[in-house]
Amino acid sequence: MRYLPLSDNDRADMLTRIGADSIDELFADIPEAVRLEELTTLPRRKTEMQVERQLSALANKNVSAGSLPFFVGAGAYKHHIPATVDHLIQRSEFLTSYTPYQPEITQGTLQALFEFQTQVANLTGMDVANASMYDGSTGTAEAVLMAHRVTRKKKAILSGGLHPQYREVVEGITRKLPGGSVVSLPADPMGTEDILAQIDDETSCVVVQSPSFYGQLIDLKPIAEKAHAHKALLIAVFTEVVSLGLLESPGAQGSDIVVGEGQSIGNPLTFGGPYVGLFATRQKYIRNMPGRLCGETVDAEGRRGFVLTLSTREQHIRRDKATSNICTNSGLCCLAFTIHMTLLGGSGLAKLARINHMNAVKLADALNAVEGVDVLNDAFFNEFTIRVPADANDVIEALAVNGVLGGVPVSRLEQGNPELNNLIVVANTEVNTDEDRAAFVDALKEVLA
Repeated sequence: MRYLPLSDNDRADMLTRIGADSIDELFADIPEAVRLEELTTLPRRKTEMQVERQLSALANKNVSAGSLPFFVGAGAYKHHIPATVDHLIQRSEFLTSYTPYQPEITQGTLQALFEFQTQVANLTGMDVANASMYDGSTGTAEAVLMAHRVTRKKKAILSGGLHPQYREVVEGITRKLPGGSVVSLPADPMGTEDILAQIDDETSCVVVQSPSFYGQLIDLKPIAEKAHAHKALLIAVFTEVVSLGLLESPGAQGSDIVVGEGQSIGNPLTFGGPYVGLFATRQKYIRNMPGRLCGETVDAEGRRGFVLTLSTREQHIRRDKATSNICTNSGLCCLAFTIHMTLLGGSGLAKLARINHMNAVKLADALNAVEGVDVLNDAFFNEFTIRVPADANDVIEALAVNGVLGGVPVSRLEQGNPELNNLIVVANTEVNTDEDRAAFVDALKEVLA
């Protein structure tokens, strides 16, 4: 009973307080047909060594990203992370620290977040960045809510090139918004949609991803001009932050809010999480920005220090004035991002981006030469979409059997549209070699033969 502190009397008192006769009544809404009488598939007890053995056997069934040619992307990318990053974030003062509620004793964490904000602002071409969001998808939804606050309008237009999961998060969070509406444009692999025609005086914001989910580069300037003419905001989204080392920044293209996923810098794939959302905006919108902002100051003796300059969360201010219900930031992931970005520097990031693009062009040319395969994008960074003469899911499964993880079938994320069933999103980063690309091409030829 050492791990079950409640006695039978305690449980009886609790049931009496809530007006239930038994614990079974708490499960009345769950159909009996789906209730488990006991944990039939789990052993009652095992030794520590037995558990380690069993869990290791389960883990070994997974195919790790580094064990074979890997071309999976679609919002989660395999990049090389210097050993320095992992070494530094495992220092006890970083690994065990939580959110910096007490600035006077968390100066190191606050300074790291301050540097992180500076890096994100410089990367995105914006005036100010916050100390991170949970991830790119929730950050996108928060950007839409912020645009509604700024414009006092509630119509959001989502580009057909927005990541399907990001779109679902936006739609889910805004679904119950009084008077709100979301216009989701159809899937747009080649970037040919006429998004300008959708913008009107009721529009609060236009959400455009570049590079898009399909890899297509989008010119944001005409969209920004049309949005501003109707007093709407342009929200630029990216899932591959390395692209900002080569492309013109979203801020320079007229974006009002820039949000994206920072996983590619300093953070491994980790089976989907945790990641780190990046969020930046114009100075004039800072009071409507969600999350928290770290700032630099001086103490009573004139010494440099760091504080939480802005924290508009419902824990800190009245709920009706809060701009976000986000509880914390991805602090350790931010630190990994900051360390890796510091190691790269501006020239290193630009070189990394060029290598990514060069590798992707090599692969696109090689795949385009395979009979029956077409590369759909005419302008891309390190990711592009191919059309294959078969069901994409079947092709990907067959490639895996042949020792190549060849990308993400579009239909796995964008369901219900048969026209997308033969499309595959392919990513090619700096970790892929000429031998990896040759293996992909040879395996694809064999699968399609």
